[in-house]
Parts: sequence; structure tokens; C-alpha cells
Amino acid sequence: MPLELPASFRRFLLLALALSALSILWLGNYTDIDVRLADLFYDRTAHAFPWRDAWLTERFSHGIVKQLLIVLAAVPVCLVLGEMLLRRRFLGAWWRPRLRFVALCAAAIPTVTSLLKQASTSHCPWDLERYGGSQAYLRLLDHVPRLAEAGKCLPAGHASSALWLVAIGVFWLPHRPRAALAASAAGLASGLALGWLQQMRGAHFLTHTLWSAWIAVMLALVLLEATQPRRRALALQST
Repeated sequence: MPLELPASFRRFLLLALALSALSILWLGNYTDIDVRLADLFYDRTAHAFPWRDAWLTERFSHGIVKQLLIVLAAVPVCLVLGEMLLRRRFLGAWWRPRLRFVALCAAAIPTVTSLLKQASTSHCPWDLERYGGSQAYLRLLDHVPRLAEAGKCLPAGHASSALWLVAIGVFWLPHRPRAALAASAAGLASGLALGWLQQMRGAHFLTHTLWSAWIAVMLALVLLEATQPRRRALALQST
């Protein structure tokens, strides 16, 4: 059974992605929302982010929850790989395409986010002079000095450990697109929540987390389109 989105929902998501990309870019480059929020979590008397080493944000969110999410992501990946390696079909016809899509997202979203992060020049708040570090604050579109040290902090990596859950909406496709959208939004919210806890620690700015969420939705939509047999056939015919 195809997982294809209705045309109206596809247009809605594409428009939402375009508008949200422009909005995040505007927020990061033409407002002070990043530093204003980071200021709220920074103690200028102690010269530190009090939540940096707190149990909730460091041990629970960045430790326990992340490990649980890795285990959860491994379930669909192992099921799909098991079928491929054993050359046996033990997944039902309804489950197979959905679990394959979720497995792809569980692998691709954190991986792509991590690769983009490694190529980033943006620094984390706790590395900046404003918060006791040694680096200058630069916005995404600011000129980066040639010898500047790469910050490798954009997009937010920890949030992506949950953002792959945006893929769970596929279990409501194709007949219940609104329920699929709601389920994906819940998965997206879980990643944003982890990103917020990292912001409390001084590990990321708001726009770092928002870009991670945008990347997750974009990748999920691309993978959903790419895995549809009809889409693949049309792509092959056009080459």
C-alpha cells in the first residue's frame, strides 16, 4: 500500500518548509532572540550556565533519554536489516514499507545533522565571550574571519536524536493524513523539547534547534517521496 501524501498536504508541507526556512533565517540574523534567551539561562554572578551540569539537563536528557532513543531507533533499523540480510520476509506487507521509511529516517536524520554540524563555523553559547568563553558571536550570514576557529555547533545534534520521530506519522498514511500530521508534530515536539534543555545548558541557541527540526522535516519529506514506487518510476523515465 503506497504511503503517498495527498497532493494538498504535499503542497502545504513544501510551503511550510519554505516559509519556516525564511523565518528561522530572519530570526537568527535580524533579531536578538538567540542571545536574549541564552541570557535568561546564564548567571552573570557565577559566570556560568547553572543548568549545564544539572541532573535533568545533563544526566537525564543528554544521557538517559539519548540512550533510550538510540535503542528505540535501532528497533526498526534492525528489523529492516534483518529481512535484508536473512533474505526472509517476516514483516507484514502493511508494516514493511512503513518500518523501512522509519528506519531510513532514524539513520539519516541524526547522521545528516551531525555531518552538517561538523562543517559549521557557528559556536555554542558557552564558547562565546559573552558567556565566559573566548569566541566572538557571529550570526549565520556574518562574514567569518579566515583564521577563525570552527565552532561545529549548528544545527543542534542532541535534538536530532529524537527528531527522527517525525517519521512516525507514516503509520497513519495514506488514509488519515491529518492524524499522520499530528503524530509527526508530536515527534517533532519531542526533539524540540530536547533542544530546549540543551539551550538551558548553554549548549545551543534557539535557531540551532529550529534548524535541526527543519532539516528533519525536509529529510523525512524527501525520503517519503523517494521511496514511493510511482515517484521512482517517473524519475527513471525522465533520465
